[in-house]
Amino acid sequence: LFKMKLWYSFLKELKLASKSFYFYIELFFAIIILVVVLYAIPENFNKRSTEYLYLDMPDTAKMSFEDRLLQEDLDKTAMETEIKVKKDLIKVMHYETEDRDIYLANSEEDLILLADSKKQLGAVITVDSETMPPTTSYKYYLQGYETDRLKNLYKVIHNSNMATLEAAVEDQEVRVLSTDYVTLSDREHTMPSLLTFNGSLMGMFIVAAYIFLDKEQGIIKAYAVTASTVWQYLMSKTLVITVTSIVTTAIITIPVMGGKPDYLLMLLFLICTGFFASGIGLLISGYFRTMTKAFNVIYLLMVAMMLPAIAYFIPGWEPFWIRLLPAYYIIQGFSELIVKGGNTGYVLLLSLGFLAAGTILFVWAAIKHKKSLTA
Repeated sequence: LFKMKLWYSFLKELKLASKSFYFYIELFFAIIILVVVLYAIPENFNKRSTEYLYLDMPDTAKMSFEDRLLQEDLDKTAMETEIKVKKDLIKVMHYETEDRDIYLANSEEDLILLADSKKQLGAVITVDSETMPPTTSYKYYLQGYETDRLKNLYKVIHNSNMATLEAAVEDQEVRVLSTDYVTLSDREHTMPSLLTFNGSLMGMFIVAAYIFLDKEQGIIKAYAVTASTVWQYLMSKTLVITVTSIVTTAIITIPVMGGKPDYLLMLLFLICTGFFASGIGLLISGYFRTMTKAFNVIYLLMVAMMLPAIAYFIPGWEPFWIRLLPAYYIIQGFSELIVKGGNTGYVLLLSLGFLAAGTILFVWAAIKHKKSLTA
């Protein structure tokens, strides 16, 4: 009997949701994400670097340096061009190698303008011909976001003979620990964070929005006098969000990833994480009367939950407190799921953890709503 009531309540909520504004917002948002991933994010990002240099050295040394650049240039030809900086045009010599675009400025002032406006590395290379042998020094203009490791590298690399460094690198022994792995494209690498936001965290916002909408329209007061229980009402809302999340996740994942993911395990993980996120939304809606009053809390939670995505895209930045946020583990779970051969045990453990946490939140929300459902 309870199953039939829950099933009837779920079907009724699904029909109501299909007519609501938020339902189509979710579908539209998923389609927007898919379009952006397929057409705005390249298969692999351009890994070419751009350097702006100024050669502060005697003509003989300058010609020698330029000859070395010509040897590395793809067509062995330097091209004189102009770069627009605000209202000024700065003349430079452009060298194009396999992995770099190098621009030689005519003065240190031009170099500073270029590095500052283009937000790229700038360097002044100085040769003192009065010393024996002539000494070379480097002055770098950085942007401020460089890591301490990179800054230290710039300090050290010119204090040793490059031939010695290259020989030391070549002599290093490299051991391959595993060959059973799948390389993802840069486009595919963005999927875990997008799926976390769309498939799980959006559920927190949407389920709260549904309940606040019911409060505003008086549906909850009418529901309170029926034979259905509070937990059935909340569970039906959660099931609607779960179905919507599954559909939107499929819309995004299948065209991008094809047959690579373990979709059965992804379905389980999506249900568990969605249940957890919905539990947060249900709990929030129990403590506030309107979406306006709850918006600040929801907004702060969504921002906090998306901070692990920054750590995901910047491997060198992963402070300890990031691991305290649930979204960190949701992203890690999707990372294991988007390719075959991922850590199944880890994903199952995460699913169990989110299911347990979601159950606690759901029970808490049910108790709260039972007291304030008609308030």
